[in-house]
Formats: sequence, C-alpha cells, structure tokens
Amino acid sequence: MRTSEEQLDLLIIGAGPAGLSAADAAAREGLNYLVVEKGLIADTIYHYPIGRTVFSTVNELELREGALKPCREKPTREELLSHYVQFVLQENLRINTEEEATRIERCQPEHGFLVQTTRAEYRAARVLVAVGGMAYPYRLNVLGEDLAKVHHQFTEPHPYVRKDALVVGGGNSAAEAALFLAEEGARTTLAIWRLDWDNRDPKKNAIKQWVRTPLEEQIGLDRLQIVLFTNVEEISEREVKIRKDDGGLLRLPNDVVFLLIGHRPNLSLLHQVGVETIKEGLSEVPVYDPETFETNVPGLYVAGHFTHARHIKPAIDVPRRIVPLIAQDLRAAV
Repeated sequence: MRTSEEQLDLLIIGAGPAGLSAADAAAREGLNYLVVEKGLIADTIYHYPIGRTVFSTVNELELREGALKPCREKPTREELLSHYVQFVLQENLRINTEEEATRIERCQPEHGFLVQTTRAEYRAARVLVAVGGMAYPYRLNVLGEDLAKVHHQFTEPHPYVRKDALVVGGGNSAAEAALFLAEEGARTTLAIWRLDWDNRDPKKNAIKQWVRTPLEEQIGLDRLQIVLFTNVEEISEREVKIRKDDGGLLRLPNDVVFLLIGHRPNLSLLHQVGVETIKEGLSEVPVYDPETFETNVPGLYVAGHFTHARHIKPAIDVPRRIVPLIAQDLRAAV
C-alpha cells in the first residue's frame, strides 16, 4: 500500500450526490481535497432499476440549477447518471472510484486524520463521510431467505415474464418493483403491511401517487394481487407461506422473491474512530452538530442519506453549507 505524501485539507468518502456536492464546494473554496468511492460515481443510482424513472423531481436532484434536462417531468436512471458523471467531468472534480476507505485513524489534534483505503493511505486535516444509507439490506430472517431466487434488490422485470413473482415491502421501491413486474408480464403479488397500504400521507412516506395510480390500474386488470400480511413464514423452491393480517395462512406458488424492506448504512468507519451513534427506527444515525454536521470527533463531519438530512435535496444542500465552514476553520488555524 502506498502512502500519499500529499497533505489534504479535506478527504471526502463517498461519491454520491452528497459527496459530489461536497467536492464541488471544496473546489470552489480552494481546498486541497480528494473523494474516494468504493464503487462508481453515483453508485446507488447506478444500481437503480434499468431504464426506470426515479422518484424525485429535477430541482431535488440536480447539482447545478438548469443542468438536468430530462425528456419527461422526472429523469430516468440513465439521464440522472449522465448528469452526475458530466458534472464531475465538466468541473474536473478529484474522485478516485473503486477505492474503498477501510479505516480512519485520529492523529494528534494538530495532524488531523490518517485514512486507509484499498489502494493507499492519506493524511487529511478534515474528513467528511458521505457514504449513503444502503450498505446492508434488512432481512426477514425466515427459512429460505438465502435461496438463490430471493433478492434484496430489484434491477429489471424482463427475466420474470409469465413467472410467479412476489414482492415484499411497504415503500415506493417495493410498490414500483411490483408495478414494473406486473406491467411486463410477471404473475405478480405485492405483500404489504396494512398500515403502509392505507397510508395516503406524503409526509409519512406514503407510496407516491404517480406510483399508486398505475399500481391500482394493474390491480383492476387482474395483473397484480395485493396481500395485506403480518409476516412471511417460509420460502421454499416452489412456494412462499405468508401469514395474512386476518390470521389466515396463504401459500403462493413462486419463482422469484424480492424482499424490498429497506437498508441500513455501514457505520463501521465511524465506529472505529469513536463517533457516537443513536438508534433511529431499525437503523442508527451518527451524533453530530445540527448546524455544522461535525461529529463528537473534532474535524470529522457527516453528510447524506445516513444522517437526519436523508432525502436527496438536503443531501446535496448540506455540504454546500458546511464545507465553507470547514474552509473557514482551516484558514483560521493557519
């Protein structure tokens, strides 16, 4: 492993929307910065279903006002990926892809941090962690969950034409996957909790109307079955046993299962260096100053989907606010 002789002002971990926004702000502040990303630029977007429209609107997604110009009201995965990649190229942002940060060590206060990656070691006065919130899928921990036909991520519907497909989940990702499968000819069932199906409040993460409307159309055409359930009891090669919310047991013929019940972030880097975290729902969130996003470890900051500012617009906006504060702090220390 090589050791970089370069002393960085700011090392940014993650090249999603938050990391790209931070890199842009760092460049504008004249900081000596570097972004390291274990996958590709906008890696989470890259793993979205192929050819599909994303949930958010243009003003929430774009990194420069007016730069994202989709053919329709909302961009597709490919249009959004192109927008982020072109932004990196046009702004000549310093990003090392396919380089994973594996450890953060706190040096003496005046010497900042030593960050180890799969390629090198870097010294940085400040570190901003913006790794996203989708490192590990939540599991049901039921018999059969490890079968090859069970997936925790949906990519495309075409392999499942005229096959029995089950989608389990209560959010937009599950609803959209069920819609895509039904539209493309899979015999599709969506198992959803009653509270999620009955929820119509967009402020409480209800299924977005532009997904629900065509979903209900597929139900009306008998191409999609909704099952209100309490739990999946067992997955086998040819069927799935589901406990319905009325107490009955349903045995569904099945070829493929998508368990789309959410993800949690990988906070191991933060735990290593002593960042405090708190439980929030099924996941945990780092403790940080709500104004500066600095953690309890001085000089280490967080941003993006694994913080309380988890939606994509604040994930982009927060670095624009806090990176100038980091630059101001660094200049004051000289």
